[in-house]
Amino acid sequence: MRILGMISGTSHDGIDVALVGFDPAYDGGTLNGAIEHTAATPYPAGLRTRLVKALPPAPTTLAEVCELDTLIGQSFAQAAATTIEQTGPVDLIVSHGQTVFHWVDGTRALGTLQIGQPAWIAERTGTPVLSDIRVRDITAGGQGAPLVSLLDVLLLAGHPGTAAALNLGGIANMTVIRDDHAPVAYDIGPANALIDAVVTSRGLNDRGFDVDGRIAASGTIDETLLAVLLEDPYYRLPAPKTTGKEWFHLPHVEAAMTRSGTHPADADLVATLTELTVRTVAHEVTTSGAALLVTSGGGCHNPVLMNGLRRALPAVTLRLSDDYGAPADAKEAIAFALIGWHTAHGLPGTIPSATGAHASRVLGTLTPGSRPLPPLAALAPRKLTLSGRPLRER
Repeated sequence: MRILGMISGTSHDGIDVALVGFDPAYDGGTLNGAIEHTAATPYPAGLRTRLVKALPPAPTTLAEVCELDTLIGQSFAQAAATTIEQTGPVDLIVSHGQTVFHWVDGTRALGTLQIGQPAWIAERTGTPVLSDIRVRDITAGGQGAPLVSLLDVLLLAGHPGTAAALNLGGIANMTVIRDDHAPVAYDIGPANALIDAVVTSRGLNDRGFDVDGRIAASGTIDETLLAVLLEDPYYRLPAPKTTGKEWFHLPHVEAAMTRSGTHPADADLVATLTELTVRTVAHEVTTSGAALLVTSGGGCHNPVLMNGLRRALPAVTLRLSDDYGAPADAKEAIAFALIGWHTAHGLPGTIPSATGAHASRVLGTLTPGSRPLPPLAALAPRKLTLSGRPLRER
């Protein structure tokens, strides 16, 4: 079964796709998936600007949300059509869309909104589309995240001792897998979200992020400001917990500077925010007792961030998810393809101990294509192996 997973994450910079061919002969045990294609398609500059301007805490209108829903859906449709033109027909498309709001009250997730109308994808490609992936977990009492924990648990199945999988996107999330305990997963806090917000607002790089960590490398950490940032109450909430740019945004940084009485230069501010990610992540990894940390996401390309983690975690082995068959830049898209496989076979796509739900649920809403998705059934896999190292297109 060939499934195309698609997502735009909390960096809001474009669409990641991953085409995974799952073994049709699977009959229980280890599920084999071949990664046939991965790619990243940036949003048109004007669309990304409109999207960022509409995000919390900025006010917006239902008209703007409606237009963005259509425009993002059309962008996803174009990315899907391009992949299918290059690789051939697929059986199912799983579109996470673009999260624009994740409604959290303390440690409870009450709702979530992803836009990018899936009907545009189904109309353009003729393929059934699974979307609105997160909300069913929330209705079962879960956080609706991190859903990548399903992939993490299957990829690291059988690893002795304690291992953790870390994704460094806009937000840092982590899945902890122990031999004798149920998996735990949660959002740690900002990975790139605050860095990107400062880089964009101050025009430090046209690409909207700290390319190769060059800005942070040229700055000095402001320990006074860092201490104030670390006081944020989110870090002390128990897991499972989720967060996003509803909380960690530019005004969050500006308020911290006001409280600290410091206003560091641009490079110093970026260096401080990068160190914030290092310290919060390192604290959680140390607390988990993990001896292995498998990393993915855009933050893996920031040497200041990664070297900071290596210094802070000298006893922990750091490896990229590429070593487990999941390219670091496409891991979340692969995860949604895997969730699609589970839904297509009538299997739950969540791990209750990871999301906090009271029970696992089959995920997503199906938009029909020009041909139906055949009824399928399977035993839940206990392990996943991934093969294939396709070149990533940008």
